[in-house]
Amino acid sequence: MNEISMFGGGAMSLWNSQKLNPYRAVVAVDARDFSSLDSDGMAVVNEDVLLLLSKAMSAVGLDSWEERYFGQHTGDGYVAGVGPEHLPALVSCLPRALNDMLRGHPRPDGRPLQLRLSVHVGPLPDSGIGDPMVETHRLLDDDRLRGLLARATPELTSLAMIVSERAYEDVFRSGGATNGARAEEFAHCLVRVKSFEKPAWVHVPGLDWGLADPELLLTEQAHTDAPSEQAESYQLSASKFSARGNGTIVQTEHFTNHSINNHAGGGR
Repeated sequence: MNEISMFGGGAMSLWNSQKLNPYRAVVAVDARDFSSLDSDGMAVVNEDVLLLLSKAMSAVGLDSWEERYFGQHTGDGYVAGVGPEHLPALVSCLPRALNDMLRGHPRPDGRPLQLRLSVHVGPLPDSGIGDPMVETHRLLDDDRLRGLLARATPELTSLAMIVSERAYEDVFRSGGATNGARAEEFAHCLVRVKSFEKPAWVHVPGLDWGLADPELLLTEQAHTDAPSEQAESYQLSASKFSARGNGTIVQTEHFTNHSINNHAGGGR
């Protein structure tokens, strides 16, 4: 809606518009196989996740973490927002710091504690309600991210991270220097969760994507984290792809195949 006013004999169009919400960098984590714990164990892990995340934030210099936006427990994890100027620390430095915190910190049942981590950025109000929040959780729910952690040896791999395309580009194409993970340590993939479908970047601390099988990011796991002694069934979505030297994996065609069993790795 617009109004027309007369100023000095001339017409001036006044257009009304709503201000964009402040940009927030959103961080979400959740614990793998949380549902296998009993109630007391769930309570312990719920507290441990925030404690470890807070220590990792402090280690990478995010003193403003104590003044975070819309921080809340999600049952099996935690989500909060910080200023977007901290994106380089969140994307490049936080995964290594959090990975170090997780090692040697078992769950109440004695098994290694493993986390999934997602980072996104976008306009959000102080309540945290909006599309960027929803998309952060969609990234965290990606089957490929779950599959990577499920196939990993728990004692060796404590963390798998996924970063939105927007956050990745803001960090690595801005020219800013970081002393954490480099752009080449992230692999490109397409995330499909419900109606959500967007490109993203995956990072596993210590994993050299130049040596990894590209099918690691073309494999979708069923929505379960429950441990099992039997081979898990995966859905392979691949036909043709190219793996670039910088870690980018580009899928060029698509077909679906089922029942890929007997993947090596630690306990499920």
